[in-house]
Amino acid sequence: MTTTNTTTGAAATATTAVHSAADPRLPATPDTISVYTDLNCSFAHVAVHRLHEARRKLGLEGRIWFDFRAFPLELFNREVNARPGVDSEISVLGALEPEAGWRLWQGPDWTYPVTTLPALEAVHAAKSQSLEASERLDRALRRAFWAEGRCISMRHVILDVAARAGAVDVDALAAALDTGSARAAVMAQYDSAREGRVNCSPHVFLHDGTDMANPGIEAHWLNGAFGQGFPVIDRDRPEVYEQLLAHAARLA
Repeated sequence: MTTTNTTTGAAATATTAVHSAADPRLPATPDTISVYTDLNCSFAHVAVHRLHEARRKLGLEGRIWFDFRAFPLELFNREVNARPGVDSEISVLGALEPEAGWRLWQGPDWTYPVTTLPALEAVHAAKSQSLEASERLDRALRRAFWAEGRCISMRHVILDVAARAGAVDVDALAAALDTGSARAAVMAQYDSAREGRVNCSPHVFLHDGTDMANPGIEAHWLNGAFGQGFPVIDRDRPEVYEQLLAHAARLA
């Protein structure tokens, strides 16, 4: 696997079977879908929006849960997820799912998030409260970054977003961030994704080993790689999200 950010856009959708019952990528229970993403990945923003909307449409809220796992691009790429690359994706991916919430960054360059690790850690820490709390915080942090232009690297921003998300005990989350109680788990998720075991952000796994990378979307880059050119969508099949949710419901 290439570990440059081009994998977030160029990875072809693929479904395979993973046969190891001990595979750390798989969700612990049949009613859960594990979702490897980064928070500042535009393809993941589309995927998470579609997962939530497909679950709502199928009436599976409260029956199927999302276990968000960290796929930290900054660790794979050993550099900041570059703003020019992220900006180049917004008009392309925003056109696919405008309701997800998008806006070009309006603040000064020095207020742009340099890391998503604290926010990814917060999403995992919220799981100790409930998967609902983690789901709500994850979605609220995405909207805070993509639609509101907030610096989700900052502790006070994460806690403010958590307070508005609902279902999150903000004091408990603050304590988890301050003690780093979720940090080892986030690094374990990163380790479980390395060496091609997870293709890209986003990549989803079901309890029976079914997996899909960048679900429904096939893309390539034109006029240069991430940060230089821009993505072109070759194929978009949003219906695969309902298929994934329906399959998860049959397993549950």
